Amino acid sequence: MTVSATPATGPVIAVLGLGEAGSLIAADLVAAGATVQGHDPAMPAPAGVRAADSDATAVAGASIVLSVNSAADAVDALRDSLPALAPGVIWADLNTATPGLKERLAALGGRTARVVDVALMSPVPGRGLHTPMTASGPAATELAGVLGGYGASVEVLDGPVGAAATRKLLRSVFYKGMAAAVTEALEAARAAGLEEWLRGNIRDELIRSDAGTLDRLVDGSRRHAVRRREEMAAATELLTDLGIPPRIAPAARDVLNSLIPHHPTP
Repeated sequence: MTVSATPATGPVIAVLGLGEAGSLIAADLVAAGATVQGHDPAMPAPAGVRAADSDATAVAGASIVLSVNSAADAVDALRDSLPALAPGVIWADLNTATPGLKERLAALGGRTARVVDVALMSPVPGRGLHTPMTASGPAATELAGVLGGYGASVEVLDGPVGAAATRKLLRSVFYKGMAAAVTEALEAARAAGLEEWLRGNIRDELIRSDAGTLDRLVDGSRRHAVRRREEMAAATELLTDLGIPPRIAPAARDVLNSLIPHHPTP
């Protein structure tokens, strides 16, 4: 089905990728009064979204495109859409990707598509369009103004395309890394018959966290790197003995080892 633009009071917004995140954002835009057309080869369009049979037909007549497919598909989506894009269209890439990929999109868009790097800063389910976002690039302020008119919360960063992705991924190192450590610890605790005890211990530690927790974690790791390295080496052996493949524990051991001053032998 070929989609053509329909006159509306606001801009036509195309959403490419109607999976969990894209479908929720598209549905919220429709509910807020936006004209939305979209495409996903594997998912049906939500109610109110005008379905297209390809990315190129979805973007026809749109002044804003939200690419919410995947990092692996982001370049192809833009390349396939370029012939159908209106000059000066804002191409907002919402995929979690490297700054380098976002920069590649900006170069590919050239003068036709003004690429904006958008990072979704929390899970989309339960929030949809109201998921906190950060955006960077020359057209980020314009995009934030339009989406903000429909209820979105977009923080514009003072930086080029790639700045939003950098912040997102730096935060991911912490947050996803912490989640991975908790997951590995609980798996080992389950094997040892101590899962409920460890769950309670982790909950208590999170509840006690305060503004000084970060400094204590960083300073303590440096001050006690030798002892903590040996502790994580022992933890790695424990996981192996429990039949749990150690991944986070040996990584923590190696990070702690890197914090120890190593003086070359004279």
